[in-house]
Amino acid sequence: MDQRRPMDGRASGLMLLLCLIWAMQQIALKATTDDFSLVFQIGWRTAFGGVLVALVMLWRRESISQALSLWRPGMCVGALYALEFVFIGESLRFTTAGHVVVLLYTAPIFAAIGLHWKLAEERLAWIQWSGVVVAFAGVGIAFLVRKGPAAHPMASAMVWGDLLTLLGGAAWGATTVVVRVTPLAALPASQSLMYQLVVGSFLIMLFAVSTGQTTFHPSPLVWAGLAFQTVFVAFISYLTWFWLLRKYLASRLGVFSFLTPLFGVVLGAWLLDEPIGPGFLLGAALVVVGVVLLSGYGWYAQWRAHST
Repeated sequence: MDQRRPMDGRASGLMLLLCLIWAMQQIALKATTDDFSLVFQIGWRTAFGGVLVALVMLWRRESISQALSLWRPGMCVGALYALEFVFIGESLRFTTAGHVVVLLYTAPIFAAIGLHWKLAEERLAWIQWSGVVVAFAGVGIAFLVRKGPAAHPMASAMVWGDLLTLLGGAAWGATTVVVRVTPLAALPASQSLMYQLVVGSFLIMLFAVSTGQTTFHPSPLVWAGLAFQTVFVAFISYLTWFWLLRKYLASRLGVFSFLTPLFGVVLGAWLLDEPIGPGFLLGAALVVVGVVLLSGYGWYAQWRAHST
């Protein structure tokens, strides 16, 4: 029997912190793009994150015999990780960090749909399905309601960048599904993450080199950004995320993910002076509402059960 449980105070606090870190990662990437190729820096932060996770595993004296026997699903999640971040790196070349952080966090929607068909405890209620519909309506509005090519120098390219981000969100959602429905779910969080970092860093670096995206001009901002990406994003946040996936129901973990796009839009406008169109704001709001309807249903069901 699955022992994963609904959200509690500890999980809520951790998810709040993760949302802030994940919102900032797009800002950090975008801020250093002129001096450090986007996909290249993602590859390096992934590789360095893998080193940190390996050190933790050595310190804990973790046995990796079980993990090695699960190389097939391990390679799968590693490839999905690489696909997600190649999409993100490419999308940031064409669109804003605010757009990326909103559209990427459709991932809980994709994950919930996949888990609905695979696990009985993750079945979606009609309210959650309504959240899926609302979220995708928001995505449609974010794509279709724009000011036109003359309103922003990147306007025509932004559609392509936004589409790449959406594909990145789908890859992230698929990663969650694979981790949850395969024996990887029984591994320590560090070992599930290690597969993604090792396989992912190799594939991301391969893409960066093969496409000539290897610009690196060191500066204090570049080093600070790489340190943040490595320690807080690729190491602490992902290790915490996969630990949460082992302890809590995946569809419930997304309840706080609505804060990430809000943080991302505000930080992008504040730190990078990114424009925010009314159509995109409306679409982003609907995405947030959809994610809340989807992921918050567990709390609503518990409240209703206690009140009757």
